[in-house]
Amino acid sequence: MKIKKAEFLKSARQKGDMPPGRYPEVALAGRSNVGKSSLLNTLANNRNLARTSGTPGKTRALYFYLFNDRLCLVDLPGYGYARVSKALQKEWAVLVEGYLNNRDNLAAIIHIVDMRHEPSDGDRQMAAWLRHFNLPGLVVATKADKVPRGKRKQGKEVIARALEVKPEEVIVFSARTREGRDDILKALQKIAPLE
Repeated sequence: MKIKKAEFLKSARQKGDMPPGRYPEVALAGRSNVGKSSLLNTLANNRNLARTSGTPGKTRALYFYLFNDRLCLVDLPGYGYARVSKALQKEWAVLVEGYLNNRDNLAAIIHIVDMRHEPSDGDRQMAAWLRHFNLPGLVVATKADKVPRGKRKQGKEVIARALEVKPEEVIVFSARTREGRDDILKALQKIAPLE
């Protein structure tokens, strides 16, 4: 499968800013600094599509990216970042929950976790929310290149147990080595054909 075209479509800081729901959408959810932008760039084969930052909390809106004129990937603000005001955290929560609860063309969620760490309380809450609303989801464990190969199986099992999914449902991913990219694209192809 080839990504022939990937473009930034729009950012939205409130419901009225969101683009019309013409395409199926897959939301990228995860805690701050987990690698959502790096994942987007790797899938798109364009390291400059989404801005990456070493500073958590930079994603402050919903960012819509159109792939192959068929599927939108939506980068959500990261959860669990404490160095922003409570008012801003609440504003983000309202925006994200409103999107997740009310977007008719939301087809699935890619739940992104850091393979180096046990899932956080926020990660567990997101997994519980996905189960509650019965939304199709995909778990992607990022930063795999920083985990020795001998410890990956155990890492997948820890993630799977915490998020209540099967270990084989966790895709191991590295933006640096591109490991897992094809597996994610295959999963997206099942949600909305990309070619």
